[in-house]
Amino acid sequence: MSDSSPSRKSQLALDFKSATLYAVRVVLHSHETDALTAALAQRMNDAGAFFENEPVVLDASRLDQPADWGALVQALKAHKLHPVGVVAPEAMLAGALAHGLPAVDLSSPTPRPASTPAPDKDVPVVAPPAAEPQAPAAKAKPAPSDAPAEPAPAAMVINRPLRSGQRIYARNTDLIVIGVVSQGAEVIADGNIHVYGPLRGKAMAGARGDASARIFTTQLDPELLAIAGVYRVIETQLDDSLRNRPTIVHLEDDTLKLTPLTK
Repeated sequence: MSDSSPSRKSQLALDFKSATLYAVRVVLHSHETDALTAALAQRMNDAGAFFENEPVVLDASRLDQPADWGALVQALKAHKLHPVGVVAPEAMLAGALAHGLPAVDLSSPTPRPASTPAPDKDVPVVAPPAAEPQAPAAKAKPAPSDAPAEPAPAAMVINRPLRSGQRIYARNTDLIVIGVVSQGAEVIADGNIHVYGPLRGKAMAGARGDASARIFTTQLDPELLAIAGVYRVIETQLDDSLRNRPTIVHLEDDTLKLTPLTK
């Protein structure tokens, strides 16, 4: 006999599931409201609509006195940002919580394993030389520790052009786009971004803090570039040595570096 009691029905109306939330971290370097709101306005003006409607976490771990949380929350909402929490010293948490900013644990991103060249002896040959037939050797039993290596996550491959207004996010992996990334389109990846075609929109690699991530493109002409939260808005035409040429974008000393791929 089914249980149709009100309490049972209310339990079935919703459920709790674990989730991973992508959020932009806003690092505060000052507690002064005027300085913060002016910097926020400038950043949002530079980035256009890139960060609009994103959840944000306020990182106040570098402050020695609290900001005006209420004014800061209102300023963020005015720019179509949605504050969901705060990272702050213990003494500041009560004030932040009073304005709807609970404490959030921003764990350091798991570093991606570094790739190393395989030894020469492990490199397969295309056509091994023919060998004299030999008697089959007895098969050795594998040692208990011989376990298959865990495969790396496959890169996300987008085999089509991206039009204005389209956004692609490759979570926990690299993103490969075969085609044009048009103006107004956005490509985001936790790892590297490869664009085999014109990159005319916005590209953000290392979206969850991986400063070793790179952006590769065969034709550079972007609106915005970002790696691990460090971004650069391209307001004027790039130098002829970079514009519409194969380029690597990487992070060096918290500064984006654009390096042409030349022979």
